[in-house]
Amino acid sequence: DDKKQPIEAALEDLKKAYETKDVATIQPALDKINEAWKVASEEMYKAQAEAGGQGGTAGQAHSDAGGNASSNGQEGADVEDVDFEEVK
Repeated sequence: DDKKQPIEAALEDLKKAYETKDVATIQPALDKINEAWKVASEEMYKAQAEAGGQGGTAGQAHSDAGGNASSNGQEGADVEDVDFEEVK
C-alpha cells in the first residue's frame, strides 16, 4: 500500500494539471507520474526476480516447454498455404 500512495498522489496532481489545460503545468505532472511508475515497476521487478530465484523450477519448466515445441520441426508438417480475401 505504501508503494501505491506515490502513484495515486501523482495521478491526482496530473488530474489537477489537466484541468488547467496548460501544457507547462501538465508536463511536470506527467513526468512525476512516470517516475512514480518507474520506481514501483523496478520494485515489482526486483521482488519478482527474488521470488523467481527461490521458486525458479516453475519458471524453468514453462520456458523449457516453449523451447521444445519450437525446436521440433514435425509439429507444423501438415500446414497448408491458402488464399484469403480481406473483408472490410
